[in-house]
Amino acid sequence: MESRLDHLYRSVLLTKFFTRGWGHPDHLQQIIKFRKLLGNRNTAQEYLNTPTNTITITKKETQDDVILLTGHFPSPVVPHLPHVCPPEIHRSHFQAVLPARPPPGPRPLVLQFAGTGDHFFWRRRSLMAVPMVKEKQVASILLENPYYGLRKPKAQLRSSLHHVSDLFVMGACLIMESQVLLKWAQKEGFGPLCCHGISMGGHMASLAASAWPGPIGLVPCLSWTSGSVTFCQGVMSKAINWKLLEEQFTKTREYKTDVWDLVDSPEFDAEKRYLNRHSSREDSSQSASPLTSSIPLLSHLARNTTVQAPNPEALHFMRGLMDECTHLGNYSTPVDTELVEIVLAEYDAYQPRQGVMPLQQLWPGARTRTIGEGHIRSYLLNQHVFRTAIYDVLERMVSKYPGDAV
Repeated sequence: MESRLDHLYRSVLLTKFFTRGWGHPDHLQQIIKFRKLLGNRNTAQEYLNTPTNTITITKKETQDDVILLTGHFPSPVVPHLPHVCPPEIHRSHFQAVLPARPPPGPRPLVLQFAGTGDHFFWRRRSLMAVPMVKEKQVASILLENPYYGLRKPKAQLRSSLHHVSDLFVMGACLIMESQVLLKWAQKEGFGPLCCHGISMGGHMASLAASAWPGPIGLVPCLSWTSGSVTFCQGVMSKAINWKLLEEQFTKTREYKTDVWDLVDSPEFDAEKRYLNRHSSREDSSQSASPLTSSIPLLSHLARNTTVQAPNPEALHFMRGLMDECTHLGNYSTPVDTELVEIVLAEYDAYQPRQGVMPLQQLWPGARTRTIGEGHIRSYLLNQHVFRTAIYDVLERMVSKYPGDAV
């Protein structure tokens, strides 16, 4: 059963996604090729060696028992995708939220990633970072998403990414930028280290942890294995102009040839047909076409609205693209999955868990805890559950890797 509040909340929001389509085919090819390099921790290391001396601290202030450091550094992605990255995202911005009086012993730090619509730093700082300092003396670094806040392109309205490709550029940026900040935190004497985010932020935290060469904590909240279920099945699918995507896909041959040839989804068979191994019985009965092989077409509640169902070929292309660039099966497994704590919402309509490989199956050893709510109520009423999961992971790290707890 899905949360009706999730559906109602999404229906009143004005934000639309991918308002200008897929993105240029050449850009998608460049992004996918680079993603394949970043997806393998061994091949990625030569691209993740940006020195920490590129970081500039621009402001330091003290508020009660908290020190705020604001800074920036050049995004390491830009030299690799120079014609793909808009100028507004060339500089990475962050804010560190630190205890004014560091505790004796370990100095734990959490790198926090922003969820959809989380612009600037105030929300994560107020709801998570400052409470963690006051409760457990846990520091945080808040990383600004590309295309958000200080990095939002001038022509972009709110969180409405213009192209599907923008989401993939965002992911590549956050993978590379996170490594710079984690190394900087280590150099400054912080440890153990943990990646965390809520919703899209949880998924970005998972991508960052997959690239880190050593044991690292990971607490992804209200996220799942791939963005494909988010945009092809969940309530977010209703915020997409599928007609525009279908028109571009039909008219531009390169999407079906040059781009599609590069796509690799862990959910497809050798002929790039969706295998439908992880769907519920209800989803499995929704036969779309031989091409899609029963991709679950939106959620049950979404199907009962006036939203027109996506064209099967456009849906299949979206599924493949999203899996190629966001499916955690296309990235290295975190070094120690016992340091992963997944927080789920039982009735989540934003991040459905049917139709894709379960994250626990992909990462054996990872733990889960479930909130008996939908996506929105879990976010609004259960921030303490997220913090508790982080504290538990940090304690396991101190116990298991005492040498890494500075």
